[in-house]
Amino acid sequence: MKLNEIADKDGATHSRKRLGRGIGSGSGKTGGRGVKGQKARSGVAINGFEGGQMPLYRRLPKRGFVNIFAKDYNVVSLDRISKAIEAGKLDGSATIDVTALKSAGLVRRVLDGVRVLGDGEVSAKLTIVAAGASRSAIEKVEKAGGTLSVPQKAEAEA
Repeated sequence: MKLNEIADKDGATHSRKRLGRGIGSGSGKTGGRGVKGQKARSGVAINGFEGGQMPLYRRLPKRGFVNIFAKDYNVVSLDRISKAIEAGKLDGSATIDVTALKSAGLVRRVLDGVRVLGDGEVSAKLTIVAAGASRSAIEKVEKAGGTLSVPQKAEAEA
């Protein structure tokens, strides 16, 4: 068998219907669209309509809810922070906060703040101010001699 001998099986492909080519063709004038109405016009697709049958999106049960008050945090790991310091993008001696992370390119936009996660290791003494932090991240930064402060949590507890 050669590449030029490969072909679809008979009946696998259909030639397209040439609509609106005169009444002798059998699909002229209205082109198989019936007469008038929304579906006879161009550019109309009634999404989710299943011909009067109960549509799928209404047959399925509703589950859960969306908390409209939920905070949307940027997530940054200690590993990414330490790599940025090694690459010279972040100043390890200065305070690391949202604006510093944004200017270093670790965070694209300031949402509701940054949450620091404890993936990776920290060798330098860092001062980090974040909206949230995991317990392991706080332990690792403090073990290296730095501080990881979460000001909003302190206000909420007081």
